[in-house]
Amino acid sequence: MILQLDEELLAEIRRHAEENYPEEGAGLILGEKGSETQRAIQLMPFTNRSAEETRRHRYRLDPQDMLAAELEGQRQGLDVLGIFHSHPDHPAEPSQYDTHWAFPWFSNVITSVQDGKAHETRSWRLSKGRSEWTEEQLAIQGANELEK
Repeated sequence: MILQLDEELLAEIRRHAEENYPEEGAGLILGEKGSETQRAIQLMPFTNRSAEETRRHRYRLDPQDMLAAELEGQRQGLDVLGIFHSHPDHPAEPSQYDTHWAFPWFSNVITSVQDGKAHETRSWRLSKGRSEWTEEQLAIQGANELEK
């Protein structure tokens, strides 16, 4: 699967990650689903609802926020494609917490933030059996190359 993002959406994801540092930031990705390619069109950043002492290494989205985003997506004819979140001072790879809480049918876009600056952004998909992650290609529109 390929997730297409334009440069502005990627910049918005990275900005949200930096603004929330040293805590994790998160939100939903809305767009159009295809059989091999999904195209991100809009982001819905959210407040991290995890307990204050755990926000540095995990996020929690409010179910009401998620429902509101799904309804807004439906209103615009868009699907929820996935979740984006940040890993402060950790790699842009799924954590054990991510494995436990992620939805296998979503793209999971993770941005590593090192010392307050977005470092690397990668996308992952969890297997249906929840046993392994596969890296998903990010195709950045407006860029000369694909970002991994």
